[in-house]
Amino acid sequence: MYNQMGLIGCGLMGGSLALALKRAGLVKQVVGYSKSPSTTAKARQLGVIDVEAKSAMQACAGAELIVLAVPVAATGETFKTIRQFVQPDVLTMDLGSTKQDVVQAAEKQLGWNAQYFVPAHPIAGKEVAGVEHADATLYHGAKVVLTPTPATAIDKVEQAQALWKALGSHVFILSALEHDSVLAAVSHLPHLLAFAYVNSLLGRDESERLLRLAGPGFRDFSRIAAGDATLWRDVLLANRVEIAGRLRELVLSLQQFQRAMHAGDADALEALIRKASVARSQWHD
Repeated sequence: MYNQMGLIGCGLMGGSLALALKRAGLVKQVVGYSKSPSTTAKARQLGVIDVEAKSAMQACAGAELIVLAVPVAATGETFKTIRQFVQPDVLTMDLGSTKQDVVQAAEKQLGWNAQYFVPAHPIAGKEVAGVEHADATLYHGAKVVLTPTPATAIDKVEQAQALWKALGSHVFILSALEHDSVLAAVSHLPHLLAFAYVNSLLGRDESERLLRLAGPGFRDFSRIAAGDATLWRDVLLANRVEIAGRLRELVLSLQQFQRAMHAGDADALEALIRKASVARSQWHD
């Protein structure tokens, strides 16, 4: 059990982790800080955190567990602020959706003490943001990827694994590069497509009529387009190189469908559809 958790970022992800840890009896007290004082106050009112901190440093003072739940673009500056608290007797993690940039920020700002930081990405979330949507069950059954570097202290990786497993999460260990490549394909690119698809409809004169007649297909495909704009802006920029590569692969796949339809080749079109249909039906979350 951790006597005190320092939470930097009291939104959906950080708030859900605080609730889950308290519910599991893994943390006695959560001291939280958010850039917006109103968010910190709301987190306290909702019981997500126990103490409101006026700064990130105050949130970390005396903590045995530090969690950064901030936009990935803010990670470097946050490390710079709290680096004196990232110590051998403290487990420090983040919850960012990209990892190469986070690892680089840790190495730059923490120096030698970067070895006590374990980069983590819980693959979970909602289409709504804010601490009011924090959920103690969000990470139960979720996949969590840890991306330690060769320099990361083994005992810290083991502590991080134990923490997430205690919450019912399925833990995977990858390199930061592997993580960003995989997530570009199965998370970041799908979000980019959903955003672009919805925007393509809005750009048409009859968009109101189109959306009024939309059904389950539109609902299922466009669901993730309701994601938080600031969060996804940062993710797409941070992982733009890997996403660009996956986007080129998608264009080639779309061209296969385009050629089959242009040629009126029913067999080729059906084969392409069936290939995707079989693969999707065999996938289990």
